[in-house]
Amino acid sequence: MKRVFVVGVGMTKFDKPGKPAPNYPELALEAVTAALTDAGITYPDIEQAAVGYVHADSTAGQRAVYELGMTGIPVLNMNNNCASGSTALFYARQLIAGGLADCVLALGFEKMQRGSLGTPAHPQAANPVEKFVRAAAEFREPTGAPIVLEMFRAAGLEHMERYGTTAEQFAKVAEKNHRHSAANPNAQFQDVYSLEEILSSTLVCDPLTKLQCSPTSDGSAAAIVVSEDFVERHQLGDQAIEIVGQSLTTDREDAYDSAFDIVGMGVSERAARQAYERAQLGPEDIDVIELHDCFSINEILTYEALGLCAEGEGGSLIDAGATTYGGKWVVNPSGGLISKGHPLGATGLAQCAELNWQLRGLAGRRQAQDARVGLAHNVGLGSAGVVTIYQKAAA
Repeated sequence: MKRVFVVGVGMTKFDKPGKPAPNYPELALEAVTAALTDAGITYPDIEQAAVGYVHADSTAGQRAVYELGMTGIPVLNMNNNCASGSTALFYARQLIAGGLADCVLALGFEKMQRGSLGTPAHPQAANPVEKFVRAAAEFREPTGAPIVLEMFRAAGLEHMERYGTTAEQFAKVAEKNHRHSAANPNAQFQDVYSLEEILSSTLVCDPLTKLQCSPTSDGSAAAIVVSEDFVERHQLGDQAIEIVGQSLTTDREDAYDSAFDIVGMGVSERAARQAYERAQLGPEDIDVIELHDCFSINEILTYEALGLCAEGEGGSLIDAGATTYGGKWVVNPSGGLISKGHPLGATGLAQCAELNWQLRGLAGRRQAQDARVGLAHNVGLGSAGVVTIYQKAAA
């Protein structure tokens, strides 16, 4: 397998949906142009494009990249729910690692509706998460909240009952991530809230309040993924960040056995374990992490899935300050999905962009000290879990 590097990243500001413009082609153009400029290359250097999105039609990837040029390259359209952007990155890495290309674009975007995610776009078709929905209803009596909230509520209540985790510990995740986002000019929200303000904000689905939930968002992000030969030919060694471990996993037969697994904890655990093995690294080697905090509950669960602590100890980890500046890891320096925003198809590649800036020392006021290894975690219900480990290339 060949070594794989990211040499350019770009993203738009994530914004509240509902505005007629810019539409997704313009958002994609901005993100890809920034990534190409970062890498110092042009669009004709791109040999293939992998494009992740959820709420757009079948050839939206072509519509997006045609803004940059119509060069006849293969364009792969990918929908893996909220892990669509990371799935595009996974495909791009495979092409490079397998020697099938030297330079691939991974692009993600979303143009969303306001409010909670609703019914499927094609109601006549089977709902791809219907079995998970039924499982959630068996774990907890439905409250009438949007189904995604019901699923994470079930997982949060199970964690509280098993391990004594508190509503305050979940709220501390949101306090941290909103505080981090104040230093991120690309974040949808940049306001800082006290723990008391988060706990007293509108209750949307007990124990979650509004400020503990990621918003719907418009936005785009992109990465240029290349081979070692490409890095050398274009003299990009000073900015090349290597993907040293990556895994994409889906569900096993036990996916409906636990409220934790219906929200992807099982796929996350397996993806993390495989990515660590491939990178020959462990949680103790990671400096900075971008993880899928669609709700504050999921950040606590993901601490455990990634091996940052033992099962049941996620609440204690946030209490100890281990996941912010001055702690053992800086988790979600961007503000995470809760505060940076969550345009579904762009999220995984926005994580890639943030970690590349962190490892290159370009994150400004968000910079994690002496960051050399970063980990991204992205999950899509139904399910797909993607964990990617990045390392700063040796000088």
